[in-house]
Amino acid sequence: MLDRYAMKLMKPVIDRAALTIKSQGYSADQVTFTGFGLGLFAALCIALGFYHFAILPLLASRALDGLDGAVARAGVATDRGAFLDIGLDFVFYGITPLAFGVADPDANALAAATLLAAFVGTGSSFLAYAIIAEKRGLKSTEYPTKSFYYLGGLAEGTETIACFLAMCLWPEYFASLAYFYAVLCLVTTGTRILAGWQTFTESKD
Repeated sequence: MLDRYAMKLMKPVIDRAALTIKSQGYSADQVTFTGFGLGLFAALCIALGFYHFAILPLLASRALDGLDGAVARAGVATDRGAFLDIGLDFVFYGITPLAFGVADPDANALAAATLLAAFVGTGSSFLAYAIIAEKRGLKSTEYPTKSFYYLGGLAEGTETIACFLAMCLWPEYFASLAYFYAVLCLVTTGTRILAGWQTFTESKD
């Protein structure tokens, strides 16, 4: 829901940073892997109970995730880069709730499992829509810089990161936050399935 506004707000900063990174000889794939590595480190910190310490690498990871596409567009964007970007993003989104479950299984395991199941819904509906949209030659007008059809929803990347940050700041409320966000994900999955049902009902011919 908030991704389009966050992207518009941050685009000038991201574009300038991307040009600087590109001028230093770094590739978009290197930015992607660095961001993913920081995300893994943040998850490790969470699993060990260092919740507040995890905030900085988590934010840095997501900042680089926003930069890799801009770095690619500053040069030559590739399908491999787009694949790595979205694939590693979903791994990051999965390991973060898992890390909270590992940190305190008695209090967090069920909530973490519920949120992970909800993420399966949002992720699968997102990717399924993108696959069929690509097959039909559809392009997203709201996210024109994306290398695939980016179908929005109530729970997008910006909201997910905000939720993770809240969990790190107030880990004692992880279960409540996880259940609440799982409901938002359920609504998002439902709206995406409905959008696919309506958009793909008619023959592409």
